[in-house]
Amino acid sequence: MSTMTLGFIGLGVMGLPICRNIMRKAGARMLVCEPRAEGCAQALARGAQAVATPGDVGAEASLVFTCLPGENQLRDVIFGEDGLLGTMQRGSTLVDLSTTPVDFAREAAAALEARGIDFADAPIARTRQAAEDGTLSITVGATAEVFARIEPVLRHAATDVTHCGPVGCGQVVKLMNNMVLVQTVVALSEARAIARRAGVAPAPLFEALGKGSADSFALRNHGMKAILPENFPLRAFSTDYALKDLAYALRLARQMGVDAKGAELAEATLQRSRAAGNAERYWPALAQAVDE
Repeated sequence: MSTMTLGFIGLGVMGLPICRNIMRKAGARMLVCEPRAEGCAQALARGAQAVATPGDVGAEASLVFTCLPGENQLRDVIFGEDGLLGTMQRGSTLVDLSTTPVDFAREAAAALEARGIDFADAPIARTRQAAEDGTLSITVGATAEVFARIEPVLRHAATDVTHCGPVGCGQVVKLMNNMVLVQTVVALSEARAIARRAGVAPAPLFEALGKGSADSFALRNHGMKAILPENFPLRAFSTDYALKDLAYALRLARQMGVDAKGAELAEATLQRSRAAGNAERYWPALAQAVDE
């Protein structure tokens, strides 16, 4: 690994610490491409080398990571002028850590495969702190051979790395995880609003739910740490990002012929929250929209 050249495109809230952990533990040369001066400067301070375009990364790196907001940004990085498709070398590998639609992951994989380039969709899950600590969960869609090759590198950033099946399957699992999570947080928000009007304060309600069959990761984290103290900061996973992921999940549901009414109702709740001014706030702020 120390003799390889790696590339990383997208040094945002999650991408920067992931890049840092991979660079530190792999001991390899790292090329980075990031338009934001802050993210780029922090990577350079840790030994990375900045290049101007995604194509510059692809031309030199044999293993490239992308960590971007969504489909539009990734499409530009892969297919755009001076993008990865035209510059990555035969035999190299692109690993996408973003959350994107399943059909787009498969479209990108097919285009890259035609040029002899391997692709894996490997969307990341868990918090910004988990990205800092290297304790993310990553669900991977790739061939068995590609997964075996990239898993050791992914474990520099994650404690849980799951091979979910061929290309696209990592995104399927990530989108279903987020779809279930959002619906659970909507249920917690509705329970809080109903109980408060019926005379039960949110704290004892959530404490009791945590001791019964309604206990969940969502309750212990989004409920206890965000909804209960009404802590919905900026620069966390925002309402806009949650809506983006839920839209991808609903797009997949329609393609699979599933009428996902619960997810549609959750999407409507998030849209109400965004309309109330929470577009950039941590997405469990939807509890306020429910309560109002």
